[in-house]
Amino acid sequence: MDLRVAAYAVITDDDQRVLLAHWNDPNHAAWTLPGGGLDPGEDPADAVLREVLEETGYSVRVDALLGIHSRVIPAARRISAGAVGPLHALRIVYRASVVSGDLRFELDGSTDRAEWFPLETIPELKRVEVVDVALGMAGLA
Repeated sequence: MDLRVAAYAVITDDDQRVLLAHWNDPNHAAWTLPGGGLDPGEDPADAVLREVLEETGYSVRVDALLGIHSRVIPAARRISAGAVGPLHALRIVYRASVVSGDLRFELDGSTDRAEWFPLETIPELKRVEVVDVALGMAGLA
């Protein structure tokens, strides 16, 4: 069984819009939270700061740990090329706030754009599961 540990941020603005990043996988493109996998030995809070900056252009501060979502994805449902067994996905979810920067898009990464969305429009978006899970943890769903 493979293990992937990732850190994600729930970020809202004064208008109660949520910042999302567009995951650009050719076969499964969808909106997700800014965040991603930890580098070996990296602290999860440091990882979320790095990932949010890479994917959105914003420097953020971590305000709170919202929770950890654990999910085992069966081998037959994995989307990674060459994956042969199940994947245990651990998603560490933080509440974060923008402290500086300007919205920009990631180049040559796993996301290709980032946008602010009003909360009421989130159900209309094609999105990955972690969006709903994290918004629930934040009391926004």
